[in-house]
Amino acid sequence: MPRKPIEPVFDDDNPEWTAEDFANATPVNIMARDLTSEFLAKIPSRRGPQKAPTKVPVSIRLSADVVAHYKATGPGWQSRIDDTLRKAAKLKTG
Repeated sequence: MPRKPIEPVFDDDNPEWTAEDFANATPVNIMARDLTSEFLAKIPSRRGPQKAPTKVPVSIRLSADVVAHYKATGPGWQSRIDDTLRKAAKLKTG
């Protein structure tokens, strides 16, 4: 028994391109050599400047039981370690 032909699906939010649409389209053919600083500067950034001072990413080795303790307290455990270290160093918060 032959299969029933599939009816085309029309999407008003995404209409089929016309010859004019293809003529007006901009080709995207970016090679790694094209990624100059001038080109990258034209790309809008996804995030604006931070309102609070930026923290510095570091790599630190801590005891497994210390990390387990802070992780067990839930999300924000790294900030809580930062607060504890800040108090130990007697620094102002914020």
